[in-house]
Amino acid sequence: MSRSGYTLPVFACAAAVAALHWLRDRQPLSIASVDLIEPAQIAEIPIEQVAGLSENTALAIARSDPGDNLDLTKDTPIWALVEWREQGKAVIIKGGEGIGRQVNANDKPAIYAYAQRLLQENLQRMLAPGEKITVTIILPQGRSLAVRTSNSAFGVVEGLSLLGTTGISQPLSTPDQLAVFRAELQNKASRFESLVFCIGENGLDLARKLGINPEQLVKTANWLGPMLVEADVLGVKEILLFGYHGKLMKLAGGIFHTHHYLADGRREILAAHCAIAGLKSPDIQAVFNSATAEAALTHLKSLDAATGSDWVNQVYSAIAETIDVRSQEYIQSHSESGTRVTVCGSILFDRDRKIIVKSKTAGLLMGKLC
Repeated sequence: MSRSGYTLPVFACAAAVAALHWLRDRQPLSIASVDLIEPAQIAEIPIEQVAGLSENTALAIARSDPGDNLDLTKDTPIWALVEWREQGKAVIIKGGEGIGRQVNANDKPAIYAYAQRLLQENLQRMLAPGEKITVTIILPQGRSLAVRTSNSAFGVVEGLSLLGTTGISQPLSTPDQLAVFRAELQNKASRFESLVFCIGENGLDLARKLGINPEQLVKTANWLGPMLVEADVLGVKEILLFGYHGKLMKLAGGIFHTHHYLADGRREILAAHCAIAGLKSPDIQAVFNSATAEAALTHLKSLDAATGSDWVNQVYSAIAETIDVRSQEYIQSHSESGTRVTVCGSILFDRDRKIIVKSKTAGLLMGKLC
């Protein structure tokens, strides 16, 4: 059985609780109790270190433990700096080094609603009337870890996010979680011949906004290969693959488990399709050397704007068609009957949740689904 852990906001809150405890009692905590709120339970979080930096300031360190999840924040140290203050709100929360900035929200720190609520409620309970603190959350490794995520594709730069809607970190990349996804797929395959596979929450949200029946949406996380085979076995006739281009394009390279720990290949896939489309060598090199898939897409868009060309459409149309072909080949290679194969179409969107391209098959499927 896979072991669940806690999300990053929980460890940030635990460190803040320990730092505030030192300010109140001048005693270090070895374990910090955090009310998770969602779900309604108490987590006991080990605290690595606590130090008083001055009469009014303390620093505490916790370490991320997301359980048996393939999560790049595993073992990441999380610092909380807590300072007494005399003016303003009871608890002010700031993002320090390693906490990302939201470029589409006036550079606000990427400390989202659940993390804010968790910190506010746990810390306010420890304050006497009239007491006020500033809490600065620091992720010393956040900036370096962020380059291995798609955060920048969704407008978060220079660090990681304190993201999530719950304190429990479910192991989305483990076989137990695959069993949950398969159960949902089995239920929906019994009711619909056409389904939409979404890797993550962005795809699910956009698909709903486009008018696709939510009952036909199936979350796959990174398990696209096994889920495609399962759908075929269950008799699903058509599948629309709907995803962020930086994830979904991996299928064009034959990568059917899309977690970055297992395989990447995005820049090779993009560069290869650019070369096939006839892009000049310096631009192919620029695409290949782009730090993210979004940066590569931006380069292609700039070429189109400068020259009046249509490289984005040419390159991404080819990628989408390749995804369709390779998906059906993948199903065929794992099919026991070896005859009928589920039809696949693909839609890729960018960081602004704008559709870049639909494959020909996807266009037909969208006509049926919307």
